[in-house]
Amino acid sequence: MEKIVITGGTGLIGNRLAKLLSEKGHEIYILTRNKNAVSEYQTIYWNIEKNEIENEEMLREITVIIHLAGCGIADKKWTHKRKAEIIDSRVKTANFLYDTFKKFPNKVKTIISASGIGYYGSITSDHIFMENDLPAKDFLGTCCTLWEKAIHPFEKLGIRTVCVRTGVVLSESGGALEKIMKPIKMGVGSALGNGKQYFPWIHIDDLCKMYVFLLENTNLHGSFNAVAPEFITSNDFNKEIAEKLNKPYFFPNVPSFVLRLALGEMSDLVLKGSKISADKILASGFKFDFKTSEKALNNLL
Repeated sequence: MEKIVITGGTGLIGNRLAKLLSEKGHEIYILTRNKNAVSEYQTIYWNIEKNEIENEEMLREITVIIHLAGCGIADKKWTHKRKAEIIDSRVKTANFLYDTFKKFPNKVKTIISASGIGYYGSITSDHIFMENDLPAKDFLGTCCTLWEKAIHPFEKLGIRTVCVRTGVVLSESGGALEKIMKPIKMGVGSALGNGKQYFPWIHIDDLCKMYVFLLENTNLHGSFNAVAPEFITSNDFNKEIAEKLNKPYFFPNVPSFVLRLALGEMSDLVLKGSKISADKILASGFKFDFKTSEKALNNLL
């Protein structure tokens, strides 16, 4: 049994992962910014702005850190202020974790941090990105690079470090799928831009199962792409949803310039998309339950 502290434990992924880990017999602690938080797991209050963390004695017994904290990439338009918030909510929290745990003798063996396939940049091409590819220099590439670099100092403490470069997470409620389905449910589904951009996705159950796999296989370290082993375009993915929902899908494509006017730089999230390889995690012995979008959508819809 591990004693696991999770940042971002009340989010979409954190909730599901905490439940899965708890069912496997692990003891779960949730770091929260709400002093009055009510949870089925033990909570520890932290405030990075004030450099505060309570119940430090609990942290002395922690054996695993899972770092999921970070404000939503697509929740608000990318102003300069919002970009800073996106980076700080990931990097400063990681720095605070490191500063906290290096202060006292601890039992931490592993830290697993979320990251994103944005590491490779907003690109549409036939290149298949693998973990040894260089990071992009655009906003998302910079954000993910800083995010991962913030975890590396834990290696100085003799702690195994793993980063999970996550694609678009599909779940039955909330998240990206709900937003994608909205116009399709209304009968006005259409491709965004030319629709030829790739859509690297992963089912939330496979993602959580991957975290458990990386936790249990202590020989694994470094970065892993968390995407299903399927290459599908945004247009084909949307078509599949329309078919499953028995909705029409014949409206003209939404022009790229319209999305750029509405979303600014953030439009890259929907107008561009790369082929991302799942070979490394597969070669490590991980098995996906949902390898294809057809199987994932059958489950989620």
